[in-house]
Amino acid sequence: MKVNVITPAGPKLRNGNRATAVRWSHFLRQTGHEVLLEESWSGNEPNVMIALHALRSHPSIKRYAATQPGRPLIVTLTGTDLYRDIRFDEAARESLELATALIVLQEKGLEELEPRHRAKARTIYQSANPMQPLLSAEGYFDVCVIGHLRDEKDPFRTALAAQLLPPTSSIRVTHTGHPYNEKFAEEARLHTLKNHRYRWLGETPWREARRLLARSRLLAQTSVMEGGANVVSEALASGVPVVASDIPGNVGMLGENYPGYYPVGDEEALARLLYRAETDEDFYLTLEARCEARKYLVLPEREKAALGSLVEEVMEATSPTKIGGYT
Repeated sequence: MKVNVITPAGPKLRNGNRATAVRWSHFLRQTGHEVLLEESWSGNEPNVMIALHALRSHPSIKRYAATQPGRPLIVTLTGTDLYRDIRFDEAARESLELATALIVLQEKGLEELEPRHRAKARTIYQSANPMQPLLSAEGYFDVCVIGHLRDEKDPFRTALAAQLLPPTSSIRVTHTGHPYNEKFAEEARLHTLKNHRYRWLGETPWREARRLLARSRLLAQTSVMEGGANVVSEALASGVPVVASDIPGNVGMLGENYPGYYPVGDEEALARLLYRAETDEDFYLTLEARCEARKYLVLPEREKAALGSLVEEVMEATSPTKIGGYT
């Protein structure tokens, strides 16, 4: 079967959407499909299209739906889609209407959809391969922030929280991520210069970022808007506990009543949470156990099976006569 995977994130970008598109393409090829990964639809005639990003992929979605009527179209909703664009943007809303099926990347995403759209939506958690923990640096309680520097990520909240820690704390924050503009880069450099607990590495290769995660005691996920962060999947897979902003995208990943949340944008609450994780062993072990209990959600075989089942489902629901006899 021919499958087109569309993501507006080009091959030079190392963001979550690109990682998801590449991983899904790999899974589909493993199950025998012929896959073409594109930034925008080239006009070929696949059996099914999977488009990431309701708004940014809308031109491809609209052209495909108009010229290939009846052929299955799966639209994957990102964080900005779910928590901003489908509320206000007509193009994003039209993508929902045109989709045969929708994908959300964590269970809370379903709550953002109208009942008629929720009925055709499936939750597919993004997976990650486990990585063995690496030895932490002696004398430090290392916390990592892994994410690009842009508004949706609230990238400096952990740096601000680190400034509020007591002198007795051994917490050190290491941040890797690409700055979306020079303003973010300059702010990161200033935090590194003025805050002895914080260092920004700039953008690092994926494997280096995974090693940073593996040798950290905690991941801090501070986004104000998130569809389902790949880095949280990587932390769960690798046994690294998470402290996170209490946004739906994080709650959908880590579960209701998880004890490691702080109110979004509140660096004082985050500082208290970080210090408690450092100094209260029982609390740290609770975070570790709760994350371990969610690890099954991000198993690669689970994601692969869910994606394959959805492709089969939309194909079976579309009769050959509706797709012009193309089988």
